Amino acid sequence: MNILAGGIRYHVEMYGSGFPLVLLHGFTGDSSTWSPFCKIWGSHSRLVIPDIIGHGKTESPADPDRYHIEKAAADLNSILDKLGIQEIDLLGYSMGGRLALSFALLFPQRVRKLILESSSPGLQTEDEKKQRCMKDAGLANFIIEKGIQEFVDYWEDIPLFSSMKRLPQVNREIVQKQRLANSPIGLANSLLGMGTGSQPSWWGRLEQLECEVLLLTGAEDQKFCEIAEKMVKSLKKGTWITVENSGHAIHVEDGEKFGTIVSDFLSN
Repeated sequence: MNILAGGIRYHVEMYGSGFPLVLLHGFTGDSSTWSPFCKIWGSHSRLVIPDIIGHGKTESPADPDRYHIEKAAADLNSILDKLGIQEIDLLGYSMGGRLALSFALLFPQRVRKLILESSSPGLQTEDEKKQRCMKDAGLANFIIEKGIQEFVDYWEDIPLFSSMKRLPQVNREIVQKQRLANSPIGLANSLLGMGTGSQPSWWGRLEQLECEVLLLTGAEDQKFCEIAEKMVKSLKKGTWITVENSGHAIHVEDGEKFGTIVSDFLSN
């Protein structure tokens, strides 16, 4: 279905029944990211699965400012209002995890449980943020100038996703086909407006979270394991689980284990 939020037409998939679980995909993803989990999670949760602004079938406005993570969080809040949903469980992967964390801090009364897969609260210093913004701007220009095929080829070859090369060819082709279906301007503006450098740093506010929080990282994703180890120390009700033989995209690399961990956490 399509839902208008903040003047943007969002595409939202719905599945299952039970307490609402909102699922937020990562950069270059879309709602189909979560399709393999609909049957298991839909048996205990009402799944609400939006395409984040600039991705999938959701609109891709030309103004990068419209992509700021606080505005995307406000859009999600509006979507929930229009669906008549008051409280949710919330799961986000990577970029979607940063959006999920932002939403939980900005609208804490709406989140019962929070699951962050390979996610970060942002960068801590202004110099780090400035350097990252410059890098993201370069990648945004890459997409516009070189085209989405060349960008996706580059993106899939960065060290962050090296462990995914062990997946069967058919699995990797499914992921690539989905990535290529995205809007070039949507991906470019997502980097500019919602990139790690442009979002607020939430490190100083982690202790404000009253909800249960589950941090999930792949053991081979050293950078995000280090981030999670630091994050969990600031959380009142935080749990950190590391999945062996997985990298950044645990839900792709070990979907069965990932699905079970999430179901167990939600049912406790």
